Amino acid sequence: MERRRAVVVTGFGPFGEHNVNASWVAVQELEKLGLGDSVDLYVYEMPVEYQTVQQLIPALWEKHRPQLVVHVGVSGTATAVTLEKCGRNEGYKGLDNCRFCPGSQCCVDGGPESIDSIIDMDAVCRRLSSLGLDVSVTISQDAGRYLCDFAYYTSLYQSRGRAAFVHVPPLGRPYSAHQLGHALRAVIEAMLADLEPPGDTGSGCHER
Repeated sequence: MERRRAVVVTGFGPFGEHNVNASWVAVQELEKLGLGDSVDLYVYEMPVEYQTVQQLIPALWEKHRPQLVVHVGVSGTATAVTLEKCGRNEGYKGLDNCRFCPGSQCCVDGGPESIDSIIDMDAVCRRLSSLGLDVSVTISQDAGRYLCDFAYYTSLYQSRGRAAFVHVPPLGRPYSAHQLGHALRAVIEAMLADLEPPGDTGSGCHER
């Protein structure tokens, strides 16, 4: 009998010009689709607040003991679904929805400068390219030093790298909620496959 796996996926709430945050819309679409009978999917909307994120992420890891946590955020400059390779600890100067930023400008005092995901994002990207999705997928090593990066690093630190971050473009620029939801499901299925090697080889992705 196939063992059940827990996967937690988060999206962000509104902030700035993003009155409707494409990341949470995409996560809600994913929730409708599910990840198959062997995966227990838990979704959460996170507010764009440093202190709340700092408390919520460890609580999610503690509550669900997931095999994988995937955080999803919107990027106003993205035109593809973007897989982030690492999270950064320092340089958080942007104010959140509460007009707050960490006094130390870092996620974890004394933590490493950056933490890489244990997921091979290049292999995941190649796998997705072979599927012929109607959504472009690329990879990045800079999640932006705002709440997205902050959440990612916090989760990577909590899990020793068993986390992922996916940036999506704003809705309609160019993808619909339906397309983003289906792309997110394919991304997470590929990540779960990567956590259970062997991975595959090939080409078709580039770093931005």
